[in-house]
Amino acid sequence: MSKLYKVQTRFLFHSNIKIKIPDKYEESLFDELFSVLEDVNKTYNSYSENSFIDKINKNAGKFVKVNDETIEMLEKILYFSDMLEGEYDITIMPLIKLWGFYKKNMISIPDKEKIEEIKKIVNYKEMYINKINNEVKIGAGQEIITGSFIKSYAIDRLSEKMKEKGITDAVINAGGSSILTINDNENRNLGIIVENPTPHKKIEKDQKGYPIKITDSDYEGNDEYNDLFDIEISNEAYSTSNQMNTYIEINGEKYGHIISPKTGYPGKNKQIGIITEKAFDGDIISTGLFNQSPENFYKIMKQLSEKMKIEGYLVDNEGKIHYSEDFLNYVDF
Repeated sequence: MSKLYKVQTRFLFHSNIKIKIPDKYEESLFDELFSVLEDVNKTYNSYSENSFIDKINKNAGKFVKVNDETIEMLEKILYFSDMLEGEYDITIMPLIKLWGFYKKNMISIPDKEKIEEIKKIVNYKEMYINKINNEVKIGAGQEIITGSFIKSYAIDRLSEKMKEKGITDAVINAGGSSILTINDNENRNLGIIVENPTPHKKIEKDQKGYPIKITDSDYEGNDEYNDLFDIEISNEAYSTSNQMNTYIEINGEKYGHIISPKTGYPGKNKQIGIITEKAFDGDIISTGLFNQSPENFYKIMKQLSEKMKIEGYLVDNEGKIHYSEDFLNYVDF
């Protein structure tokens, strides 16, 4: 007999968050579980009034009192920003605004001079943490955006809560971009379908059947979705970034929301997927690697793999698919 589950979906962090737990648990448990996410949203989301990050933003140029968890979170972010060679920067909000992601209509791309001007205030190294007094300061004119990590941070917190409650079999799906699974001996892994970022285009495969490139040719097969592949993860998180759903359109051309803090322009790679033990780590890394060249992707993944368990793939701007050393071990054909 197949194991039965309960599922609830609620809207948080601008995403549909789905929690799946075994059927033996009471329906009321969902309120307790979602309250963990709601607490993170209220306390740390830059979009939440009077959150610690909101206070830091509103007092840019001045130190702001925060709690220990904020310090720990920001220190981890700064660590990864260094590891990702500055392509991950949570002070990027002024560039995002410049590109019109908070405007109804963007008529033209920003002037190069304006981009260069705004780039000067996008610099995570201008964030100062005073651990003695539990204070944080960003530079005048800077603004932190938490969108690239806050929901994954929240689902990690939720995972900890589930384990405290004795839950050994669960899935948390945060809008499809961050998926975390808790597995036991009865349910050893979770299968995830990895989408083709351009589903109308044909996928070229090697002799073993592994996808190696998304071509310019139109897809003429019978598979409605034309997905890249399926993966299986166990007690891990899968994080993915692409430009498919969040973009602005200027003069008929689409510009994605993942902007490079170094160039000031939206990235041109198509998609990235990262497998880690913590969703928070994977979400940050997938964002920071999205704008990297294939050469840098391999280099940084190698460096990260020496410090943590991590695998991933990158679909570059030409559609070529690059895999980390052992990523294909996760692929299920």
